[in-house]
Amino acid sequence: MNRLKSGLATGGLLALALAISPAIPAGAATGAGRDTAPAPESQSLKATEQSRAASAASALGLASGEKLTVKSVVTDPNGATHVRYERTIDGLRVIGGDFVSHKNAAGDVKSVTWNIRKSVKPSTMTPTIGKATAQKAGLAAAKADDEKASAGELVVFQSATGPTLAYEVITEGIKADQTPTRLHTIVDATTGKTLTSWDDIKHGTGNSIFVGSVTIGTTAGTSYTMKDTHGNYATDMNQGTSGTGTTFTDADDVWGNGTQSNRQSAAVDAHYGAGKTYDYYNTQLGRAGIWNNGTGARSRVHYGQNYVNAFWDGTQMTYGDGSSNANPLVELDVAGHEMSHGVTENTANLNYSGDAGGLNEATSDIFGTGVEWYTNNPSDVPDYLIGEEININGNGTPLRYMDKPSKDGASKDCWSSSVGGLDPHYSSGPLNHWYYMASEGTGSKTINGVTYNTTSCNGTTFTGIGHLKVEKIWYRTLSTYLTSGSNYAAARTGAIKAAKDLYGAGSAECVGVEKAFSGISVPAGTETCGGTTPPPTGGSLTNGGFESGQTGWIGTSGPITSSTGRPAHSGSWKLWLGGNGTTASENESQTFAVPSTATAPTLTYWIRIDTAETTTTTQYDKATVQLNGVTKHSYSNLSTPKASYVQKSIDLTAYKGTNVTLKFAATEDSSLQTSFVIDDVATNF
Repeated sequence: MNRLKSGLATGGLLALALAISPAIPAGAATGAGRDTAPAPESQSLKATEQSRAASAASALGLASGEKLTVKSVVTDPNGATHVRYERTIDGLRVIGGDFVSHKNAAGDVKSVTWNIRKSVKPSTMTPTIGKATAQKAGLAAAKADDEKASAGELVVFQSATGPTLAYEVITEGIKADQTPTRLHTIVDATTGKTLTSWDDIKHGTGNSIFVGSVTIGTTAGTSYTMKDTHGNYATDMNQGTSGTGTTFTDADDVWGNGTQSNRQSAAVDAHYGAGKTYDYYNTQLGRAGIWNNGTGARSRVHYGQNYVNAFWDGTQMTYGDGSSNANPLVELDVAGHEMSHGVTENTANLNYSGDAGGLNEATSDIFGTGVEWYTNNPSDVPDYLIGEEININGNGTPLRYMDKPSKDGASKDCWSSSVGGLDPHYSSGPLNHWYYMASEGTGSKTINGVTYNTTSCNGTTFTGIGHLKVEKIWYRTLSTYLTSGSNYAAARTGAIKAAKDLYGAGSAECVGVEKAFSGISVPAGTETCGGTTPPPTGGSLTNGGFESGQTGWIGTSGPITSSTGRPAHSGSWKLWLGGNGTTASENESQTFAVPSTATAPTLTYWIRIDTAETTTTTQYDKATVQLNGVTKHSYSNLSTPKASYVQKSIDLTAYKGTNVTLKFAATEDSSLQTSFVIDDVATNF
């Protein structure tokens, strides 16, 4: 198999001509046939928690008539779980009734994060206005052509003023600027008053960018399809505004010519952005894409006539071609930002109003910036500027500045009680400011040629902890501690909890997060970084033989598998790193405690290595075994023995009385697989 090639740049605004190898056919000797789907235990765990929902409602003391639906389950390395629920009461869906139950490894509830409040029982369950009245209110709130409004669903709406019996009316149509709308309008079922509304369509504005000669994933068949192994794919809307479009295909797997004259060029940029966004979440945050199920998303390009916009609608990305259909809006951080709205929808589902709206927008700015840093494309150098390439202002200035958000003329640097009344793009300012300061600290500095200068709102000075650590902390906050109506105070509390979860109480990371929240004027709550790292609880790793799938491990979706493509050392499950035959990075980690009373503590594991590489001199594919971020063992395609298991050992004496994070990681280059198969990991105290 030839290695993947990058096409030569030929000039132009968009991605240039590409020469791209297809996805590896099923059954190829380079390691295909490997099961890369998420381990089924995640869905099994969700089903298990759902079977316990009735008893959970009773144990939490919920009102009679309340029923719970499990939305997601996050499992920590120590076996603790965080179960996110949605509610109904007397058969009515409760909008804003979500909460997270935090359980220890034994299944005992240790705390609950309620959205706004525990009680969701309104003062009356009898409506005094009809659905037709509510429907008229929904149509009045929408400003679109060819509007179609749902009949109206009777719901309970949870807000800061209390639970209210209401109708939810969904109005769909096309706005005057060709942007689709799916507007949710909440109408009080006793007064007919419109309480709030929000649109499912999240959008940004800009012009196309140049990302250079890049590699994208395609699929081989009778022709080549612009679809990668995760299911990300691109379609041509041909200037239409309805339907899904036609999937891009090509006879020779060379895509685009660097100009808008070739319709593939814009698709390459969009597909590249979708792939990099998936890879960022998968490799850096341990999330298998938007839905955390290993599937990608569709990117529709060439949408509408002269459509100067791009948007996420809950299922797909859509890009217009800009003014005169000549400037497609396919910028890398547009993809990262908009698709991150999908991650928010499938985790905390933050509202798009009040403080929560600002947190929602800032989350997309944070992770869109994270995608840019992860991709590190030389034609779009990473920075802390939002939309710096799209020139929306017409004078070369960015759309938003994370070091000093107020430089855009509308965003706020500091939180106050009035921030929630702003448009979410401007109420996002304080959290963007927090992200920059937590990452880089205060003061003036130049990064990648861009000079930043930030001051905290409380006048303190401090250093940053690095953007990736902040992104990991914020992702855990979003997925574990925030709810749909969370405000900035809840964000501070959740981020400090997340930092302690990941790095320990009193850690530099937690203190950095705490200082940055004080630095945007979010008042201190009861959660602090004070104290020292909790003493270890003792005990061995969980699920060291991997027979319970992902249980106990956090990392990339797929490597823990029962696939018969490689043998386990015992049982049928193992950790199979590599074996992809394409550029990939994978990892799995778990934290365990080494008792202070251990006499000769060790960690042991079995490893089997095989490779299709033929070189005897160059390390193309590599794997490491790390403890607390320090590499203890290294392997590559040059390692021996091949195709047989050997046991390895690491002395843990230096870690007595502490918590230790074990991480197995591997990277592969563009072809010729190397498999690093690990099994029967054990601690010996």
